[in-house]
Amino acid sequence: MPAPRPRRPRRTLPRLVAAASVAVVALPLLAACSRPVPFEPAPDAADPDCAAVVVRLPDVVAGQEARETDAQGTGAWGTPASVLLRCGVEPPGPTTLRCVSVDEVDWIIDESDAPRYRFTTYGRMPAVEVVVDNDVVSGTTVIADLSPAVSVIGAEGGCTDLEELIPEG
Repeated sequence: MPAPRPRRPRRTLPRLVAAASVAVVALPLLAACSRPVPFEPAPDAADPDCAAVVVRLPDVVAGQEARETDAQGTGAWGTPASVLLRCGVEPPGPTTLRCVSVDEVDWIIDESDAPRYRFTTYGRMPAVEVVVDNDVVSGTTVIADLSPAVSVIGAEGGCTDLEELIPEG
């Protein structure tokens, strides 16, 4: 009768470690392959105040993770992107659109393309525009999360009520 063969130790653990190592290295590479969110930069995106805003943008807005963009003065959050920011847009003039103040930043709200809402800063040069997919995130949460970064652009004016413009008498 032949002698029993010595049992070879299983190499499962080394294989698992090797597979895990490959996965740890590959995941960031796969994430790096995701494409930046395409943007058309705003006319004044190169304004130094826009750079000051962009470096202060939060990593998370309304629970959505930040995304890479392909244009100066921009920001995006969510997959797919549900929050889009462009700094350097044309400052809005007087309007009858609703205007709200969040953390001392005034925002005009354009709901004409609902559920995509456009928020534009009022009384700041350059202006910042934020487009929000309101089916995915709350616009008020978004502007509350972004107002601290936008506030680095000094206010030169702000929202007014019609009542403020009518003299008492």
